[in-house]
Amino acid sequence: MKCPHCLHAFHDNVEMVHLHEDADGFYRIEKQKCAACARFVLELVQSVQSNAKWVDSWRRLIHPKTVSRSPISSEVPESYLNDYNEAALILEDSPKASAALSRRCLQNLLQNVLGIKKPNLDQEIQEVISQGKLHQDLLDSLDAVRTIGNFAAHPIKSKSSGEVVDVEPHEAEWNLEVLEMMFDSLFVQPATIKKRRAALDAKLNDAGKPSLK
Repeated sequence: MKCPHCLHAFHDNVEMVHLHEDADGFYRIEKQKCAACARFVLELVQSVQSNAKWVDSWRRLIHPKTVSRSPISSEVPESYLNDYNEAALILEDSPKASAALSRRCLQNLLQNVLGIKKPNLDQEIQEVISQGKLHQDLLDSLDAVRTIGNFAAHPIKSKSSGEVVDVEPHEAEWNLEVLEMMFDSLFVQPATIKKRRAALDAKLNDAGKPSLK
């Protein structure tokens, strides 16, 4: 497995600490120690009886409390990164709150970076789709935010994007996926291109040739 502390991979060396049984099932803690950073990784596991056998029904990482997604580039401004990280951190515990944070982050991106300001998030998404300035895969993904979130049935999601309201299945996860795509398109790719142009300009200058226009 990959250590959530240091992100190094290490071989499973699970120790089980059995807790107690209640009306919902039997609980245990699975403990592992990363060989690279010497820190503990703890998971809480619930088991239930099925066909006279104990079967794991769910497991939850309880230490460290961390974002279970790929790291976001440092090119992303801190204000957006903070909202994204918090939305990812609480995803498992509260999909409603996670979706509210990611919707707010998305609206801030549309308004502050793309300059799209409409009465609500629904109309802002429609405007960015109409402009067609982003690549089609991203535009389709933005449109799916409305579809998966069922904005027509829950207009508060677009009118008050930061409100904590019921979410559709997989809505919170999808919002995070779309934010990652937005970050890559708006911040990471432009920064990469800028660095490559700067490196090429340096080579051209060394060769006595004019810089790129």
